[in-house]
Amino acid sequence: MLAGDIGMPLFFVDPLTGLFDWFLRVVVGEGFSLLAEATGLEFLDYPYMQRAYLSVLCIALVGPLVGSFLVYRDLSMVGDTLAHTAFAGVAVALFLDATFDVVVSPLLGALVVAVVAALLVQVLIEFTDTRSDAVLAMVLTGGFALGSVLISITGGGISVGINQYLFGSLATVSRGDVGLLVGMTLVVLAAVVVIYRPLLYVTFDEVAALASGIRVRAVNTLLSVLTAFVVVSAMRIMGVILVAALLVVPVITAAGLSRSYKQSLAVAVLAAEVAGVVGVSLAYVYGLAAGGSIVLVTIGGFLSVTVATSLGVYRS
Repeated sequence: MLAGDIGMPLFFVDPLTGLFDWFLRVVVGEGFSLLAEATGLEFLDYPYMQRAYLSVLCIALVGPLVGSFLVYRDLSMVGDTLAHTAFAGVAVALFLDATFDVVVSPLLGALVVAVVAALLVQVLIEFTDTRSDAVLAMVLTGGFALGSVLISITGGGISVGINQYLFGSLATVSRGDVGLLVGMTLVVLAAVVVIYRPLLYVTFDEVAALASGIRVRAVNTLLSVLTAFVVVSAMRIMGVILVAALLVVPVITAAGLSRSYKQSLAVAVLAAEVAGVVGVSLAYVYGLAAGGSIVLVTIGGFLSVTVATSLGVYRS
């Protein structure tokens, strides 16, 4: 069961599983089979590659969507911070299983710890005089330190299980991982649509937003939680070390190509989708790490746009 991995009640799991099975088999499977037949690319017909492409399409959608609100608030490092604390969550889950025989899904552990870290960052920034970059650095290193300590306690016994979350993998993306990712994508999309206006207002003028009656703290809290959701959902294919790239690089790429914020959102998502598909394809063809390939393609896109705008080839 897809949702059962995170403790969802059975009467929710069965209908959702059936619906997702149909979507994966009919919509995704048959769609990619037709594409494989039309292009002659046989690997598009492989189920694990279909899961990888679906995963990266979801990640490339919500990553820049949430990342835009972080970049324009000078909080680009939030994604990297939460990724490293999510690593600690994976370590906690594997440690509990290895040491106390308490079975906890690594993704659930990552999500819980990442959400707690996101809220901790917000509290420290709001209620202390510490600079935001210092808070992010402290939480980032603290999360990674916790994970490394847990690995050392087990004598390195859980390091093998952690590696796939550190660096990501095409082959290990399961149906359950994809189901969780699709679910998180729908949650993030719905949340951004519902609070888009207050989120935009807070991003560009927090003082005015507060004066106009917007619940700034609640909006900031939700943005932090949504960032944690994006980070955790992308871990399996991108790896915690690289996941922050899709929150930031497509956004700064789009900045040089856009005339409005809405246009920059659309361009950022498009840039991420293209980089994701190209990166996954290169990873399969040349046997490369999927997360690394996607990030390098994304950075290549940014450099290309920067050179083109500098030479006057394109002007926004």
